[in-house]
Amino acid sequence: MHLDVVDLRAFYYRTKLGRATQRALQEALRGMWTDTRGLTVAGFGFATPFLRPFLPEAERVLGLMPGQQGVMHWPPGEENRSVLVEEYHWPIASGEIDRLVVGHGLETCDQPAALLDEIWRVLAPGGRVVFVVPNRSGLWARRDVTPFGQGRPYSLTQMEALLRKHRFQPERHVSALYSPPSHRPLWLKSARFWEGLGKRLDSRMVAGALLVEASKQIYATPKNGLRDRVRKPLGVLEGLGKPKPATSRNHPRVWQDN
Repeated sequence: MHLDVVDLRAFYYRTKLGRATQRALQEALRGMWTDTRGLTVAGFGFATPFLRPFLPEAERVLGLMPGQQGVMHWPPGEENRSVLVEEYHWPIASGEIDRLVVGHGLETCDQPAALLDEIWRVLAPGGRVVFVVPNRSGLWARRDVTPFGQGRPYSLTQMEALLRKHRFQPERHVSALYSPPSHRPLWLKSARFWEGLGKRLDSRMVAGALLVEASKQIYATPKNGLRDRVRKPLGVLEGLGKPKPATSRNHPRVWQDN
């Protein structure tokens, strides 16, 4: 079930927990992509809160928001860079996007396979995509006070298997959101401490979110496998399977036109 853009905007921009979440995910994503100069960077779902660090640097930054969720003007107070799109049919040319962030998009969609196929289509050769998903083993997936308590949570193993199945190569991953998903001032004030401690200990099991990076496989095995494609690899030579004896030199074959 898709989340509503009004609720997502209210969480990320109007609550202290949402702003702390936004900051933690921005830092994690920026640590993965340190240089996006000259690149086209896009976000799908509700990924725009994580894209702000790339605005001054990337050649283009776009926010793609599915119709089932709704769209909002982004960035606030600046020229709009967001657009409403069909979930599985984006108005983007094939191979156009160099870096893509999928946030609150994969875990809430009804047809993950169709979404992954569309992501594969628009991603440039050598392009990278990062999926920000709720961590199945984390506390955030078990409470509905944040958007990470909605939809299908994933483990790292599940994400990597899903990506390989749909022509992506998992490259690396990081975890984020180690503090409890609470609006209480005590936890909010200590959010940076817990984030730093979680990174040092690499305690992925308790993190609220997984950021899984993958690259586009260009020479991927077809979905139907190779067996049907090469069942008759030499069909063009079928007429040579039973050669006939050569004609005697003393009795040459005479061709006649009817």
